[in-house]
Amino acid sequence: MTLLRALKLLEPGNGHPFTLPVFRDFEAMDLDTSVTFLVGDNGCGKSTLLEIIAAGHRLPALGQQAVAEHPLMASARAALPAFRFVRSAPVRHGFFFRADDVTGFLQSVQQSRREHDAIADELAGSIPGDWGRERAVSMARAQSEALKNRYGADPFARSHGELYLDLFRARITRPGLYLMDEPETPLSPTNVLALIAMIQDASAAGAQFIIATHSPILMALPDARILDVNQSPPAEIDWDEVEHVSLTRAFLNHPEAFLRHL
Repeated sequence: MTLLRALKLLEPGNGHPFTLPVFRDFEAMDLDTSVTFLVGDNGCGKSTLLEIIAAGHRLPALGQQAVAEHPLMASARAALPAFRFVRSAPVRHGFFFRADDVTGFLQSVQQSRREHDAIADELAGSIPGDWGRERAVSMARAQSEALKNRYGADPFARSHGELYLDLFRARITRPGLYLMDEPETPLSPTNVLALIAMIQDASAAGAQFIIATHSPILMALPDARILDVNQSPPAEIDWDEVEHVSLTRAFLNHPEAFLRHL
């Protein structure tokens, strides 16, 4: 059973995002699968669909800034009255992932650690009494240590692929609704396979994923539904029929022919 079963358009509005191709004949989009991939050309509306779903569920972006407050999500928030979300249960956990948010998020984690350490140092010399001082200092130190254990002493010391995978492991910890916009961007093919395994484990435990992607490897995840957002409304499509898959296969079979034409 999925948390979000469908997205329905009640009454299209004027201007963006309703001018996007995906909303031309849009009525509803079935999401009653634990993993749904949104595929299509750039500009067709994949990211906008994720933004609308994220805004409708007030999911946090990676920087912990609620989508309800994110400055880049203004059009998605404004469009919400035109949509209805069909749910089987309340969405209490999850996030909205965009690769662009990762650096800012990890910088905020490092800043939080520095602030907790500074608070601990200040409290150690300012609170009278051994018991009260030790308790306050230990609480501040514990907050800093918890962030270190979850995200590492220096998250930026790792490769981009390792950093992203570790971030997913730290944040996908319980059943919820997880939205990802091209998570394959910084990942090697091997790390994309690792992400597939992570998604499989989490979905088996009750998590739901809606993922916009261009990766033929990622969208090959077993039992996932692939929706072609080039069509309005988005229509289910087999992996073999996805343009990214056929183009990649053709290139790998005859790279010299493609390069000669280029």
